[in-house]
Amino acid sequence: MKLRNLVLSAYLATAAFTAQAQQEAKAPDNWFNLDYDNDGVRGVSTEKAYEELLKGKKSTKIIVSIIDSGVDEEHEDLKDVMWVNEGEIAGNGIDDDNNGYIDDVHGWNFIGGKDGSNVNQDQLEITRLYVYLKDKKRNKKEEAQYQEIKKTIDDETNSNMQQIQFYTTLISSFEKIDVALDGKPFTYNNVEEVKNSTKDEKVTVAARLFQNMIYPQMEAGGSTKGDTLEIKELTGQLQGALDYYEGRAKYYYNTDFDPRSEIVKDDYMNSKEKYYGNNDVTGPDALHGTHVAGIVGASRGNDVGMDGVADNVVLMSVRTVPDGDERDKDVANAIRYSVDNGAKIINMSFGKGYKFDKKAVDKAVCYAQKKGVLLVHAAGNSHLDTDTEANYPNKYWKDKNTKKPFYNWIEVGALSWKDGADAPATFSNYGARNVDLFAPGVDIYSTTPDNGYQALNGTSMASPVVAGVAALVWSYYPELTVKELRQVLVESTIKVEGKVYIPGSQGQKEATFKDLSNTGGVVNAYSALVAAEKIVNAKKK
Repeated sequence: MKLRNLVLSAYLATAAFTAQAQQEAKAPDNWFNLDYDNDGVRGVSTEKAYEELLKGKKSTKIIVSIIDSGVDEEHEDLKDVMWVNEGEIAGNGIDDDNNGYIDDVHGWNFIGGKDGSNVNQDQLEITRLYVYLKDKKRNKKEEAQYQEIKKTIDDETNSNMQQIQFYTTLISSFEKIDVALDGKPFTYNNVEEVKNSTKDEKVTVAARLFQNMIYPQMEAGGSTKGDTLEIKELTGQLQGALDYYEGRAKYYYNTDFDPRSEIVKDDYMNSKEKYYGNNDVTGPDALHGTHVAGIVGASRGNDVGMDGVADNVVLMSVRTVPDGDERDKDVANAIRYSVDNGAKIINMSFGKGYKFDKKAVDKAVCYAQKKGVLLVHAAGNSHLDTDTEANYPNKYWKDKNTKKPFYNWIEVGALSWKDGADAPATFSNYGARNVDLFAPGVDIYSTTPDNGYQALNGTSMASPVVAGVAALVWSYYPELTVKELRQVLVESTIKVEGKVYIPGSQGQKEATFKDLSNTGGVVNAYSALVAAEKIVNAKKK
């Protein structure tokens, strides 16, 4: 592909998009906990619930398992709410409680080695399936899947290589412009001089890119042709894009990459194997999991950082999700570990487009269902209709030849803080049948490793909002069964009226919220607590 075409196809998704996003209005602080009537944003009315419904009421502590990339258990806003396995003596190298996991004080890590090492990056499931199918004798169905997967792998590999070449060349070209400026500021007019004097075609293309694509974004923000652009900021954005595509090529779609066998060293094809991994619940990159954990239950009222949704929870960290796709065997074991160690709610902010051993996951979910444990799952960030597009894990299992939904599962789409047609997050997956409800998932400010805080986007953020509401309701109304709790959360959603933009349509297609989820609504702590009160009172009569 020619460099100019690569510019048009790739660059709009990085620096220009970033510049545009920076111009958008900022979300209100703590918006996911606010109330629509009182504050004008569709938060879940957490603060209103505490103020008007829960003062003076007693609650029961609820264990919430965070199956994720890891949680920084020493974070200032999380350390007081981390689950502690009282049956273990920390650091003695002995399985004191005889549960099969040594020194599992705050949880367990199913993607680590016995020597303390950790899987950080991993392949996507499609890549692992390709490797699995490539060397086996394939039946007709497997052959069709293999050919489809092979084409995708080949296309992605070629695309990643092209993008790597493009961004490498572009960074080099902008650096050449900077050298040619010889100390002059990086302005529109000075770049014009370089463009007119250079004989380097790549520098010319980079200069035109700046003038025709980047500068218009600056101009929209009020810049003039004499304003200076920081070259480090520009190349930094480009380097971020380069790192992204290099990671996809090196890890996600690399058929030769196999960290599992070198680190975890389990019998991967044995889904019944449970006892592997280590007790490092933080891992090498706990950004995602720490952020999720804070949303559920960061310490409230401590004048530090931010407040989670639930006020009487402990957070169990079960590290299962690498930079890449999670593995079904690990997910199944993580669910079982969580249930066996007392978790009443499990948050699962992960997902993928392909399955490897769905039966193992389904059996674990069935186990959780029998034990009365609620699972809350993020719908995904690919603006897909999951009624027609594959997304795993999901809430359906096969009983003989009949597909049935689990009654302990809630599927969550992401809501923006904006009102009207912009209410759904532009990235959120949706589904009139498969997605149950929406929750705040844009500009969600929460905890990050090393006592940090950051606003992030994703259904990964919406799911723990729901898990937090579930924990809040259950802690004050522990008499509810898991079936009743799910009913409370689903039936008490606040309905969103009017037409909204379908995620991914760039404002070109509209639908109702009922077309995006089966409730057509947003989870709400206040209304859920009111509904729970009614059910509990009715049971007492």
